[in-house]
Amino acid sequence: MRIEQIYTNCLAEAAYYIESNGVAAIIDPLRETDPYIEKIEANGVKLKYIFETHFHADFVSGHVDLAHKTGATIVYGPNAETTYKIHPAKDEEVFEIGDIKIKVLHTPGHTMESTTFLLIDEKGNNHAIFTGDTLFIGDVGRPDLAVKSDLTKEDLAGFLFDSLRNKIMPLEDNVIVYPAHGAGSACGKNMSDETYDSLGNQKKTNYALRADMTKEEFIKEVTDGIMPPPQYFPKNAMLNKQGYEQVDEVISRGMTALSAEDFEAKAKQGVIILDTRHEQTFNQGFVPRSMNIGLEGTFAVWVGTLIKNLNEPILLVTPEGQEKETVLRLARVGYDNAIGYLAGGFNAWKAAGKNVDSIRSIEATELQALQTQDKINILDVRKPTEYQSEHIIDAQNFPLDFINGHLDDLDKEATYYVHCAGGYRSMVASSILKKHGYKNVVDVKGGFREIAKTDIAKTEYVCPSTL
Repeated sequence: MRIEQIYTNCLAEAAYYIESNGVAAIIDPLRETDPYIEKIEANGVKLKYIFETHFHADFVSGHVDLAHKTGATIVYGPNAETTYKIHPAKDEEVFEIGDIKIKVLHTPGHTMESTTFLLIDEKGNNHAIFTGDTLFIGDVGRPDLAVKSDLTKEDLAGFLFDSLRNKIMPLEDNVIVYPAHGAGSACGKNMSDETYDSLGNQKKTNYALRADMTKEEFIKEVTDGIMPPPQYFPKNAMLNKQGYEQVDEVISRGMTALSAEDFEAKAKQGVIILDTRHEQTFNQGFVPRSMNIGLEGTFAVWVGTLIKNLNEPILLVTPEGQEKETVLRLARVGYDNAIGYLAGGFNAWKAAGKNVDSIRSIEATELQALQTQDKINILDVRKPTEYQSEHIIDAQNFPLDFINGHLDDLDKEATYYVHCAGGYRSMVASSILKKHGYKNVVDVKGGFREIAKTDIAKTEYVCPSTL
């Protein structure tokens, strides 16, 4: 028996490869199919099943393409309805994979079709559970992401309580917990950096598995403080439910190399220009009207948060050699309409003599000097909880998460000094403000990490922002 966790940091997502006696299964694959097919071919095994723990909201799964290419059967748990062919499993149904078995444990709560898959080893022992978003390490899945459900988040939290107590907690303490996500995912509130653990340790340390917790207490704790999900979550869930375009076609379209002249002609049609270079490279010069979301950060999450229309055409400016990686990362969250990239990167744009825009960046010490001299406009684009913890007095909390709904709240003639925690989000925000006509935008390099070293960072509790 072989179990391999395939972890993708930018999405904090874990897929799983399971193999026994010449037969394989994959749980919760990402959109790209080549890595899985290459692994199967290299090991000389047959892919029999693709197990999906639920309709994922934070990424587009690769199950449809993978089934098409390999002939494997897609398995969902009870309550799952799709427009493509699946095997809708019954609770406690058992699937054989070589010398091991996978048993279906229907665990509704995160969503109503959510299912945990129990792996039974060659000796008949319960070995591991693949919990999807039902149980994380240190947390449980948020109960507000069900697709087209009339149930409230409190209703779903109640189902989740019962699923954990009746299906998962009775299992042996030595069973390994393999979740679908780790720290950084928006599918939970308090996930650990660890990506697997023993069930026994989770019973001791996970707040949601306290033995003395009542259902009412559980519902309150699980639903308290949940931030609104990114706007792309329900759209990705529907793609996973209804199917999508083949990823090979998406990549082929996005990998269209464009000269500076062709790029400029397409840009004039009002499409999105997405520049994925590092923020401190982007700021020194970029194609006018570009949005900067760097590949080195949580790229896919911010694309999904800030670009509302999954079908809007996107032109790419990337670090050279990372064009395909960019197209693939967009496809992972359902943005399938990249229509080409700037051949030769930004240097080709400059060499062609095209117009260039830039954003000034200053050190935190310079911000301190400016604030000492006069009252200035400071935009703190961190999350409300970060702002509440510590911030510059008189700074305005303008969270990047909600920037699209507040672009008319500022004065386009004023100068704004923009910062986040480390510099990534502030450049994203600055580029968006620039794109929408705010000419006097200044980025604070290094964000609050550097600001905290000066004497303008003050602790001051405020009521949660309404943004």
